[in-house]
This record gives sequence, C-alpha cells and structure tokens, in this order.
Amino acid sequence: MHEEIERKFLVKNDAWQGKAKAVLFRQGYIARTVDRVVRVRVAGDLGTLTVKVKTGQITRSEYEYDIPLSDAHSLLNSLAPAEIIEKNRHTFEDCGHIWEVDEFLGANQGLVVAEVELLSEDEHVDFPPWLGKEVSKISRYLNVQLTQEPYETWKVTEK
Repeated sequence: MHEEIERKFLVKNDAWQGKAKAVLFRQGYIARTVDRVVRVRVAGDLGTLTVKVKTGQITRSEYEYDIPLSDAHSLLNSLAPAEIIEKNRHTFEDCGHIWEVDEFLGANQGLVVAEVELLSEDEHVDFPPWLGKEVSKISRYLNVQLTQEPYETWKVTEK
C-alpha cells in the first residue's frame, strides 16, 4: 500500500512542452463509490489494476498491482466506451519536483492538467510558471469523474 498525496493544477500555457516524451494512457473504472475506485490501466506496454481509497483532502491509499497486458486490455474492452479515459502523459522534473502533465483525448480533449505527488499535504512546492489554477479539491477534475461528466459537456464559461 502506498499513500498518494497529490496536488492538481490546470496548465495555462505550453512552456512545459518538450520536457518529456508522451506515453499513451488508457484507463477505465471497474467500480466506484463516494470514497473509492477500482481502476484498470494500460500505460504504454504495462497493465495495472489499482484500488484508491480517499483518506484526506488530497490523500488516498493506493493499492496498485501489475497485471498481464492482455488482462488489462480485456478488462478495458469489457467497459462501455464512456467509462474509459484516454490521455497522453508527460513526466518530468521541474522546480525540484516530478510533474505529470496529462493531455486528455476524446470527450475530454482540450483539458490539460498537471499533477505533483508529495510526501505530505503541507509540503512546500515551488510552482513552475506554466501552472494555472489549482483544482486539487474540485471533484470534476478527477479522472473517474471525467468518465461521467466529460470536459466537452462543461459550460464554456466554466473551463
């Protein structure tokens, strides 16, 4: 088990681009409740099964297991297309932290979000100049929520 403590931000410009090669992520949600999800993911040529349980404002207990790629594809193919998120992930170091920038595809095209994983909820972070508004505590930006209310359905004034 791993404690995932993550802050999430919108990306306001493309100054981050070129820092890392993209990896295609395809993930879907097998089960979800108010405070936990079960996710299957294919990232490049790796398959994983993950259980996340919310334990704090931005903290989740995370249980993640490698599974055969064929099993991950099979599980994803058993889901309805709307239950699947696709995105290109770029992972790189900036301002002393490892950042993951996700460029969403499909029904979430146009949404670009940066995440940084921390050791504690109050850890100091120096923010790169390409970061925009923090959305860590706004549930609509959670990947699981984007399967239910995709970015393309949001009102233009809320983007």
